[in-house]
Amino acid sequence: MSLLDQQRASVEGGGFTRRQAWGLFWLLLAAIVAWLIFAVWPAWLNAVLTSKKAFVSAVMNGLTLAGLYFLVASGFTLVFGLMRNVNLAHGSLYLLGAYIGYEVGARTGYWLIGVAAGFVVLAIVGVLMQVLVFRRLEGDDLRQTLVTIGISIVAADLMLAVWGGQTYQLATPEWLDGAVTLPIITAVRSNGASVFLTYPFYRLVVLFAAVVIGVGLWLMLNRTRVGMMIRAGVDDRAMLSASGVNVHAVFAIVFAVGAGLAGFAGVVGGSALSVAPGEDVRYLLASLVVVIVGGMGSITGAAIGALLIGLAEQIGLVYFPTYGVVLTFVIMVVTLAIRPQGIMGKAR
Repeated sequence: MSLLDQQRASVEGGGFTRRQAWGLFWLLLAAIVAWLIFAVWPAWLNAVLTSKKAFVSAVMNGLTLAGLYFLVASGFTLVFGLMRNVNLAHGSLYLLGAYIGYEVGARTGYWLIGVAAGFVVLAIVGVLMQVLVFRRLEGDDLRQTLVTIGISIVAADLMLAVWGGQTYQLATPEWLDGAVTLPIITAVRSNGASVFLTYPFYRLVVLFAAVVIGVGLWLMLNRTRVGMMIRAGVDDRAMLSASGVNVHAVFAIVFAVGAGLAGFAGVVGGSALSVAPGEDVRYLLASLVVVIVGGMGSITGAAIGALLIGLAEQIGLVYFPTYGVVLTFVIMVVTLAIRPQGIMGKAR
């Protein structure tokens, strides 16, 4: 009996197919999460989970951190997942973009110019890296790894020499400051009045920007001629070149977008959190975990991986402060054990 016949027999017999069972599971999980966020909690649940405000704040912080992780990892998955270029200097691109955004924003007084500068300058740096380094090391993963590790070490020392070891905070414009009241009840006072959650507006903007960029990248890769050429170049570079397409130019554009997104994320992340030495290693590690969990070369997978890692980190900090960081690696190990190619990755 074929798989189609098995599925048809399962439906006719009143059973569930595997896909239907998973769909029901995720629907039930979504309903539980929605109830936890929007419903008024009974006293026993507040006692078990500390408080609803702590839980919901952790979830919102996880979502916004996931947005930042996605901005960094989306560029990494373009370069590493699609082009198979092992760029372990990606975290340095993030930190350099943050420093450049800080300098330009401080000198001009315009935060948006700093954001644009972080993207454009790092896009140029990405093109230079692709032309001068990766084009000469095509197909040699070990040499790419060693060279980019060396680049990241040199870049870290140069940034330390220029900007020192102090922590910087990028100032955001007034229209991004403040907090908004969300329609989420965190508590009910004795007089019956509801207390709603207030959350920083800038973090919501970061989350919105991540969603917009994610949708744009997915459309570019799956619905445009450029995306078709990128995917064709990865699968069969010789055939694409024989059809008259400049493969090196296409890959340089991809590397520019990936590095530019890292610089953009550096400015955005430096405005939400801070800019300091060591952030390059943190975001490189986060990008690696996100891409491994989500699946190499998949924008949707990067979004799912970033969501899982961001939520695990923030919820872990609230409920398992000592072992919170371990949760991210537990997610990675479980994913590799069950699905080695990642959640949305394709087996090769």
